[in-house]
Amino acid sequence: MDEPHLHEMTVGELVDLLSACDHDAPARLAINPLFPMAHRIGGVIAAQDENGDPLVFITEAKDAEQVGHLPPDVAVELTWHEPTEAPARRRRRATGPRDDGS
Repeated sequence: MDEPHLHEMTVGELVDLLSACDHDAPARLAINPLFPMAHRIGGVIAAQDENGDPLVFITEAKDAEQVGHLPPDVAVELTWHEPTEAPARRRRRATGPRDDGS
């Protein structure tokens, strides 16, 4: 059941967004916000929903192979993860003998 306040992207909106991208770049699906992975796209299928309205599915490749983790900056842009920074590094103490002979 569709919720009236949720906007679903249309094929036209998707085409517009894709038109601004490098046409030779591989297209992938970003899957699973809790453990973000990238998947190959298998194809596009035109269908109808239960009311007979047109619907389009972007499908996963038949081999369903994950092609790696989603880059962290993509997960942040999708708001799946919070931006993080590496912790500040502290200078470590030397473990060998000191130069002053002790």
